[in-house]
Amino acid sequence: MRRLLIAGNWKMNLNLASSVALAEGLKKAVAGVNDIEIAVCPPSVYIHAVKTALAGSNIAVGAQDVYFEKEGAFTGELSTEMLKDVGCRYVILGHSERRHILHESSELINQKVIATLKAGLVPILCVGELLAEREAGITDLVIRRQFDGSLSGVTIEQMKNVVIAYEPVWAIGTGKVATPEQAEEVHVGIRSMIAERYGKDVADVVRIQYGGSVKAENSKDILLKPNVDGALVGGASLKVDAFMGIINGVK
Repeated sequence: MRRLLIAGNWKMNLNLASSVALAEGLKKAVAGVNDIEIAVCPPSVYIHAVKTALAGSNIAVGAQDVYFEKEGAFTGELSTEMLKDVGCRYVILGHSERRHILHESSELINQKVIATLKAGLVPILCVGELLAEREAGITDLVIRRQFDGSLSGVTIEQMKNVVIAYEPVWAIGTGKVATPEQAEEVHVGIRSMIAERYGKDVADVVRIQYGGSVKAENSKDILLKPNVDGALVGGASLKVDAFMGIINGVK
């Protein structure tokens, strides 16, 4: 049985003091929660401080991005080895804000996925459609294109360590959220794509999260769907009570 993974993406929010305070608050709040995997992904400059604050807890730490080269003259970038050095376990890749604002291609994201897997880190690969694409009825086509491009060359064994996050772009930060039925439908489609390429056994173990204006009020019904294996949480992960509302709703 797959364990839920609920991860908070803090994006470009908070400062050092508030990041540490949030981590300390979460550490206290999740004491005794052992049946759900929890992770937080702070801005890179605060990863070490957050990891230190979470010492002794069951909360993992992730990064919001990584570069695919191991080292070299790549000013401003971070390598997988750097992330491992400060205690990261997860790396968010292909988030819609990086695809659509920073114009990252699936080919570039694929290089990052491969590098992350080779380093022994767990990629949280984001896929999702724009509102115009959903309205045009091409959600499956868009996600399949992102799936194929971002996971090119990933082996069967490697795929078992990939987490996929379905984040409809039209629901991120907008207050809109996919209905439980809409989320389940896309998750079923993604699991079918995994089964087509890697086989049913792999499809059964890969976790597929939902993300997009997730909060306590709407998360429970979505997380109870059989093909939804967790949530990638944005704004609601910035406050202890809001984040715990999602966690407590399904534990």
